[in-house]
Amino acid sequence: MPEYKLTYFNIRGLAEPARLLFALAGVDFEDNRIEHENWPPLKASTPFGQLPVLEFDGKKLAQSFAIYRYLANEFGYAGKCSFEKAIVDMLADSQKDVGQELREYFRVKAGMAEGDADKLYEEKHLKESGSGYLVKSGVTWVDLLVAEQLTTLHNFNAEIMKEHPDLEEYIKRVHSLPKIKEHVNKRPVTQF
Repeated sequence: MPEYKLTYFNIRGLAEPARLLFALAGVDFEDNRIEHENWPPLKASTPFGQLPVLEFDGKKLAQSFAIYRYLANEFGYAGKCSFEKAIVDMLADSQKDVGQELREYFRVKAGMAEGDADKLYEEKHLKESGSGYLVKSGVTWVDLLVAEQLTTLHNFNAEIMKEHPDLEEYIKRVHSLPKIKEHVNKRPVTQF
């Protein structure tokens, strides 16, 4: 098994779904958290000048969704067949779009912008799958991604989540997975 190093800022943010994948798979990794003031000298050494970056076997992989997909495929959380993998990718890509929309909401809630961006995720696939997760065969990396995005939304405005008890239960279900629960209970408390 490769020795993995995940580099990101000292927040949950875009690295947290990868951290959750490591936890779920029971795979050790170096969680290299850097402070914002230490980022400028490191920026030029990263692909695309961005974080997160996953390093293993002398390779560097950037872009959060590429990292999630790689780890999910390596650890068996990408879906059980080609069609299910495509569904997981479809849901993940839609969540990326929602995340872009929610970015403005977070900026408003944090006082960094003016406006009202109260938007939420669709619950359709969660109900249709029948498994309690987003696809029929059970937990995949997109569940970790969505649960993390919903947790961030909850941290910014718990009142919105109270209007969607199914989503609150979904977060609890994902966070109750034994290895995820252990990770969530010991991760540093950060809002993002």
